[in-house]
Amino acid sequence: MPLTAGIVGLPNVGKSTLFNAITKSQVEAANYPFATIQPNVGVVEVPDARVDRLGELFKTKRKIYTTFEFTDIAGLVKGASKGEGLGNQFLSNIRLCDAICHVVRCFEDADITHVEGSVDPIRDIEIINLELIMADLQTVENRLSKIERKAQNTKDAEALAEVNVLHRIKEALEAGKPARSVELNKDELLMVKNFSLLTLKPMIYVANMAEEEIGNPEANENYQKVKAYAEAENNLVIPISARIEEELSGMDKEDKDMFLQDLGISESGLDKVVKAAYNILDLCTFLTAGEDECRAWTFKRGMTAPECAGVIHTDFQRGFIKAEVYTFEDIDRLETEQAVKEAGKMRMEGKDYLPKDGDVMHFRFNV
Repeated sequence: MPLTAGIVGLPNVGKSTLFNAITKSQVEAANYPFATIQPNVGVVEVPDARVDRLGELFKTKRKIYTTFEFTDIAGLVKGASKGEGLGNQFLSNIRLCDAICHVVRCFEDADITHVEGSVDPIRDIEIINLELIMADLQTVENRLSKIERKAQNTKDAEALAEVNVLHRIKEALEAGKPARSVELNKDELLMVKNFSLLTLKPMIYVANMAEEEIGNPEANENYQKVKAYAEAENNLVIPISARIEEELSGMDKEDKDMFLQDLGISESGLDKVVKAAYNILDLCTFLTAGEDECRAWTFKRGMTAPECAGVIHTDFQRGFIKAEVYTFEDIDRLETEQAVKEAGKMRMEGKDYLPKDGDVMHFRFNV
């Protein structure tokens, strides 16, 4: 399931430094606008202690975590929706992403140039958000010019419904609000899905601050501003220091844990970003376990047992018979599958079963 989040923001806010840390790769992170010209893509593991625990219990040969794809998209600037700063190219890259991680500069550093001349996180956020809104408005208006006359002339119910939805989105965009602020039902969301509206995608704000401030982000005035702005939009904000995250990415687990402890934090900013990106897309994880392999699999909340089986292999879905299911909590507590069975905690589920996050599943199928 190729899920991806695009890392966006103004030039020189720390996007490429963050991306380097996420992927443990060496993308160019130079101190000048447009150092990143082509989108850089990296696949990262979603941290999951449940896989580690299953590995211990089953004495497994290998552990495989679920993954998430991040795309580092070159810095947007004012006028990007009109093509400024190679904007159209970069906006098209965002359209391919499922979610957006908006990196905002919350640190002062005279040695790192700010494209707008000063550090002002709310101004920076609004520059990016306005460009995304303007790009969406252009998309909506283009579609309306094609479909509106047809709807009026033919009175086609589907076309009329689409026009209605597009007008509601257009009104929001013209008021400076994102498309996701419009309440859309399942059918309406499906109707506009193919337009890949940028402001319909879920967004996480990533507040990038100085190394010495990350232990107490609430003391950072700029972070407080971003937090208030995000809360007003019902969005998440995650404080990080991209430089610290890049440093952490080169450490082994023991050194990393000690370093985090010294900083006074329990979890790295990157782990929080990855988990948040995973969660805002309403994704869950089911697990498979055995001596050969313990593995986490991504599925969308609401998928049926056969659909989850299809995540592993299409044959599993096509020939689905039953799913043998128990919870991670039960195997964690009872420690063996035999004990889970004897406790009556293992059950057989059919085609209508909706798996839950943390289910350990074995699929029975026949093709």
